[in-house]
Amino acid sequence: MKKQRIAMLEMLLCACLWSIAGIFIKLIPWNPLVIAGFRSLFSALTVLVFMATTRQRIFFNKKIAISAFFLAATFLCFVGANKLTTSANAIVLQFTAPIFIMLFGAVFRKEKFSKLDIATVIITLGGIALFAIDGISGGRALGNLVGLLAGLFMAGMYITVGDGRGPERMNGLLFGHLLTALIGLPFILPTQPVFTAKAWCAVIILGVVQLGIPYILLALASEHCPPLACSLISAAEPLLNPVWVAIFAGEYPSPLALIGGVIVISVITVWCILKDKRGCKKT
Repeated sequence: MKKQRIAMLEMLLCACLWSIAGIFIKLIPWNPLVIAGFRSLFSALTVLVFMATTRQRIFFNKKIAISAFFLAATFLCFVGANKLTTSANAIVLQFTAPIFIMLFGAVFRKEKFSKLDIATVIITLGGIALFAIDGISGGRALGNLVGLLAGLFMAGMYITVGDGRGPERMNGLLFGHLLTALIGLPFILPTQPVFTAKAWCAVIILGVVQLGIPYILLALASEHCPPLACSLISAAEPLLNPVWVAIFAGEYPSPLALIGGVIVISVITVWCILKDKRGCKKT
């Protein structure tokens, strides 16, 4: 249980670091796919440094390939959704991941989820939708579809990262970032971005602090934190994202958004406490 608590804290820190994406992406006047490519390139370098420090070898197998695919697909679909629909729609639709985790678990892994798990997923999704309800009407059909695909791929990412062993998790992350960079960076040619010191600083922070370190934390947390738990705890990301925007850009959330945020934080806190108590009783 101690290891599980540490894993949940690692996942919470991961979500907190993920949440700074919005404020830094605003500082980069590049095509989203170019941003995704450079961000993942610096993330790959961060993972490489971690693997070298912890003496993990680089290798490739079928499980790593599947994990890399889901990681790259999640990154690219989320960036694409932000381009094709509103940010609110993109982040809400990506956080349909817990539903897909339950569906995949039930169909392919014959897992059984408790009533507490199901209720927590439903209420969490409701809270996130309420949190972003002001922007829901502004979306487009294609962007919403891509955002939904981001949620599906994110579910696959949590499951495949959680299924791997330590070295496989890290290699899956490494190759996922490299695949994203390989797909995104060629868009430099048609879009011709302007490379400024400000943009470089922002994209390096995104690559190292917002993506590289958090995904290392995800890999470490996945050893003791199940995919559904990781996904639910990561719901802190869409709640914290507008907090940073409010602090640094002066854009404040609506009353409905605040209510949605309180609902999500409260239900996940209660869920964590109840799961912790049940785990203690079993031991």
